[in-house]
Amino acid sequence: MTNVARAELLGSLLKSVSRSFYLTLRILPGPMRDPIGLAYLLARAADTIADTPLIDPPRRLTLLLALRAAVGGDTSDATNQAMREVAGEVAGRQALPDEKRLLESLVSALALLDDLDAGDRAAVRDIVTTLTTGMEFDLRTFPAEDSGRIAALHDVSELDRYTWLVAGCVGEFWTKMTCAHLPGTFDEPEATLVARGIRFGKALQLTNILRDCAKDLRIGRCYLPTSMLERHGLTPPALLGPDASVRARPVLVELIGTALAHYRAALDYTLAIPRLSLRLRLACLWPILIGLETLQLLAHNDAWLDPARISKVSRNDVYRLVAGSTALVCFDSVLRRWIERLMRDVQTRLAQMGAAHAVA
Repeated sequence: MTNVARAELLGSLLKSVSRSFYLTLRILPGPMRDPIGLAYLLARAADTIADTPLIDPPRRLTLLLALRAAVGGDTSDATNQAMREVAGEVAGRQALPDEKRLLESLVSALALLDDLDAGDRAAVRDIVTTLTTGMEFDLRTFPAEDSGRIAALHDVSELDRYTWLVAGCVGEFWTKMTCAHLPGTFDEPEATLVARGIRFGKALQLTNILRDCAKDLRIGRCYLPTSMLERHGLTPPALLGPDASVRARPVLVELIGTALAHYRAALDYTLAIPRLSLRLRLACLWPILIGLETLQLLAHNDAWLDPARISKVSRNDVYRLVAGSTALVCFDSVLRRWIERLMRDVQTRLAQMGAAHAVA
């Protein structure tokens, strides 16, 4: 692949489809950018296929599995034909030009995968396989977006496995890429860092699930486990009611508590990175800070299940967090106090919410 084509894929195209994550990708040390950037592009393309509502779920699943096969090295006629159909049929159904361009660039992205060295290629194939397994789970578990039905996860263990499939595995991948490309970065055993990295990814995914819950419910997807809902006299359809945010507050409290425990592991992960590894530290700090401020918004949002009241960190606040963390990136004690203060604010609000629910 030419340098121009590589720059287009991992430059302008990646920036256009990765939104805030591009900040993290851009700050990564050079050796890690290509495999992580390419893994993101391939996973983003797979996610676009899985989430295209104008195509029936069984058809989306067929094309998703074909993309997984292509990433795995399958060059059969059937797989090649499926990739052409993705570039035509699925790309043509995209409302956003950047997502259309992404799907039309899949053949180039797969060629770039072949250009990676053997270790990076195997790691990218592994992470995309795991992530697409999570997307496959969505397509097999939940009804079509316009069905008028809602399906839910069964229990907390299923939620935990799901957060690993779609995000925890990224923490594992990230850690292995760091150890492969920047050996000696960590003083602690790789297995310890991998475990923390998995929890890091789970923290971010749980945050996303809670933030997007209102919108997901309206397309038939309930990631809040029925076993948890039943403990509070709730069902998935009840979460669409006008009083749902209040009635489901104990569920929010419990899951935010789980997310906070994961964020503590994420903080330990980040502070294990040497202070002078500025890029790698910042790449980890930014999602932690944005995630915790999202939890703050959720904890203070009395209408968190109202799709018109989504708890989303503003762009200006993202810039504030980026600037503040860049100035403080070398100061462990200051960073720990900042992040622990965010956590305490969330915990204080959770305690208030719990007390209010008990009185009610």
